[in-house]
Amino acid sequence: MILSPLALRRHGVLGINARNANYVQRYNPRHLYPLVDDKFLSKTLARDHGLPAPELLGRVSTEAEANHWQTLIGDRTEFVLKPTGGSGGHGILVICGRRDGGFVKPSGAVLRAEEIRRQLSNIITGLHSLGGHPGDALFEARVHPLRAFADYSAGGVPDIRVIVFQGYPVMAMLRLSTSASDGKANLHQGAVGAGIDLASGRAVRGVCRDRPLAQHPDSGAPLAGLALPGWQNLLQMAARSYEITGLGYLGVDLVIDEHLGPLLLEWNARPGLSIQLANGEGLLPRLRAVEARVRHRRRPEPPADRVAWACGSFARPPQFPAAQEKSPQPGL
Repeated sequence: MILSPLALRRHGVLGINARNANYVQRYNPRHLYPLVDDKFLSKTLARDHGLPAPELLGRVSTEAEANHWQTLIGDRTEFVLKPTGGSGGHGILVICGRRDGGFVKPSGAVLRAEEIRRQLSNIITGLHSLGGHPGDALFEARVHPLRAFADYSAGGVPDIRVIVFQGYPVMAMLRLSTSASDGKANLHQGAVGAGIDLASGRAVRGVCRDRPLAQHPDSGAPLAGLALPGWQNLLQMAARSYEITGLGYLGVDLVIDEHLGPLLLEWNARPGLSIQLANGEGLLPRLRAVEARVRHRRRPEPPADRVAWACGSFARPPQFPAAQEKSPQPGL
């Protein structure tokens, strides 16, 4: 059923125009955008403030440097290639192995070296960047997903998106790659979005291509009961991003590496709105609750207190069928 604009407002759904005018433009100083739009600057900023991030293998800025890209990865069998200024998952290439002289994608397809060289050229000329501007390409170490999430990742790495408003986490979702999304945890490319209860770190709802679902489309593994280990630590990392970036309305993307633990993937000054669909709930009531709290407090709260208040204010029960509420992740 398609809701009218009036009905959407009644349900507290934040639209793109309201997001831009009332939150992005109002709370995000324009001069700070490069800190999060450029993934290289983001990694440098995160490292300087003690936030762990995937290892940077190298940066390619020119066609001449692109001719020697294989020297950056050496004999590595796994890596990720991405544009420094990309958005929506465009231009990202995930390599998870080598076979027959080529490089294997999570889907099993094998790319030749010249195909990766062509991808580098596309990134440098701006094909995948914000506004089509020329940019740089980054090679990163591939994150190894938790073994506990093997049935939910389809060859990719689940990532966590947290919307942080004035330093308070207000909504979160877990993005799970599928065979259709080619190992990328991007909803626009067919990944699954699972809304996450801020209080417990457990999944409360699932969607794929804007349709509700209760199981991962590839493995059939139930989403109900899916829980994120170390959830409070992840929320603390998200909340700290407010002080680090200076941005009041921020999307914080995190991953959990099997060996390294929680890592900051990237920040986004214009986070998308599909997180509302994944949670089955609008952002506006939560954003207004934060505005009211900030307005009535005499002094700013530290990250730990902001996280505690958000968890207490925005807790919610799951929306899965009762028969599917048994956790598939014992021990998490």
